[in-house]
Amino acid sequence: MYVGSDAVRRHQVSTMYASRKLTTEVRREWERLRKIHQVPWHAPPHFGDGVKTYLISAACYEHRAIMRTPSRLAEWQSKLVQMIVDDPDSLLRAWVVLPNHYHVLVKTELLSFGRRLGRLHNGLSTQWNREDKTPGRKVWYRFSDRAIRSDRHLMAAVNYIHANPVRHGLVDVATDWPWSSLASYVQRYGLDTLRSWWRDYPVDDMGRGWDDACLPEETA
Repeated sequence: MYVGSDAVRRHQVSTMYASRKLTTEVRREWERLRKIHQVPWHAPPHFGDGVKTYLISAACYEHRAIMRTPSRLAEWQSKLVQMIVDDPDSLLRAWVVLPNHYHVLVKTELLSFGRRLGRLHNGLSTQWNREDKTPGRKVWYRFSDRAIRSDRHLMAAVNYIHANPVRHGLVDVATDWPWSSLASYVQRYGLDTLRSWWRDYPVDDMGRGWDDACLPEETA
């Protein structure tokens, strides 16, 4: 656990949305102070600088579990994977889809990827709002990205993605979560190899701050 208690982490999540209640003048000053202290902006900018491998993460708005059903998890997984596979300039490494967020490891050109992902977000938002009878509901945050720095960082990211359902208390064993790339890794490399990767490439504090917010308590 990265923070003292779940209660503390839930408090941190609630403060993320407190700015909505501020006046325009106070909000601007609040944002100025956040920039000075290097606290991430709500919607971070994405700078394209050629093809790199990125850990891409996005959460449903306010971490609501909009993808809570098996059919919706499967639908988003299928659409996301197909979008990447259909792009000849992108290489999909790993992914996981959870009820209120997802992670994907992909080699791509970030600006063009972001545009495609935005269109996919918009299309599924419209469809899901129609299905849930919630017109105008905001479904997604903008995505965040982190460039992979080394082979060790890449392998740690693979481990982090595949362990994410356990991290969030959705399953006890990662292989019990079907909406990820783990099954294909098991088939290709075998469990013994994956266990050795887990020992050799520890996750450490990957996802600290961002992923801590996506708690099971926040998905109801």
